[in-house]
Amino acid sequence: MKSLCVFCLALALPAMAADRARDLGIPFEGVPGTLNAITDVPGVTVGHATLHGKSSAGKAIHTGVTAILPRGAASGSTPVFGAWFTQNGNGEMTGTAWIDESGFIEGPIMLTNTHSVGTVRDAVIAYRVAQGDADASGYWWSLPVVAETWDGHLNDINGFHVKPEHAVQAITDAKGGPVAEGNVGGGSGMICHEYKCGIGTASRQISIDGRSYTVGVLVQANYGLRDSLRISGVPVGQHLRNDRVYSEEAEKPAETGSILIIVATDAPLLPTQLKRIAKRATMGLARMGSYAGNGSGDIFAAFSTTKPKSVTGSLSSTEFIGNDSIDPLFEATVQATEESIVNAMIAADDILDGIDGRYAKAIDERALIDLLKRYNRYQKPSGNP
Repeated sequence: MKSLCVFCLALALPAMAADRARDLGIPFEGVPGTLNAITDVPGVTVGHATLHGKSSAGKAIHTGVTAILPRGAASGSTPVFGAWFTQNGNGEMTGTAWIDESGFIEGPIMLTNTHSVGTVRDAVIAYRVAQGDADASGYWWSLPVVAETWDGHLNDINGFHVKPEHAVQAITDAKGGPVAEGNVGGGSGMICHEYKCGIGTASRQISIDGRSYTVGVLVQANYGLRDSLRISGVPVGQHLRNDRVYSEEAEKPAETGSILIIVATDAPLLPTQLKRIAKRATMGLARMGSYAGNGSGDIFAAFSTTKPKSVTGSLSSTEFIGNDSIDPLFEATVQATEESIVNAMIAADDILDGIDGRYAKAIDERALIDLLKRYNRYQKPSGNP
């Protein structure tokens, strides 16, 4: 993998091109969408504000914000059915009490670092106020969904470098199409299984009773130890141990990381069913070798972009998939979650100038391919010689 050259003050930088897991011959189950990204779900957009550089005090900055807009520009005015789930709760996602109560997710879903949750939350409210007149009460009422993972191993997290304008940038830059992965947005300073990691995404196409649906997943991965790492069933972490040290002090790693998993679908589902979908993300995470350690914040959200079938005055109605037919959605969620995490690892680049002399290297792609071949798990990428 490439080393990320950092030479400037903190500012938003464009994403760097990178291979994805399938490009390396890593096999996965299921049929991906056209982009193999959360944006395969119609209407969903994603934006990043990425900060890499040095502070005025010379401290390393590797952080940012990622915005997921369930209905694109209409996300602020038209909520989606949604739910959330926590596998291990050493983390934060704001707005969850209202998601439980109402069954809706309103506005964008924002991902950032642990100490920037308040800044991003307030910025989302201020952005909404700036977009137009207040509601009938004279005030905008808003409980934004903002979630975090800790990037303090590489980033000067107590320097509070994420500003309101970065949250706004992530929202306003959100678009459909391919999604930048790796060292971007909220994933800029994240590490998983002792490798540089970050943002990753994937999707699956399924059919239920002759109707086609899409499940898309986006992760901000910052969890796990090396020994437990598995990729496509291969015990990678038990073999690739030579580059485990990722600080000058050779400090011993501990399972204190976290992961955020956002699941989107255009399948018509009720909030109770979306809660069940969110829970299935744990199984994709488990395929990677995670055991949700005591210090980990494993927090997931799921939403459906299907709108109510009809609205007449105070009475509305909708259709939804029966529970007896929901299994393909469960399976697609597990598959897309697993691939999203691997994509985050493959897309990430080395960071060698982290805070206090720390660094994190990306996974050795050549060594990974050799292991896949050794375990008969290598799948020749289409179009490759």
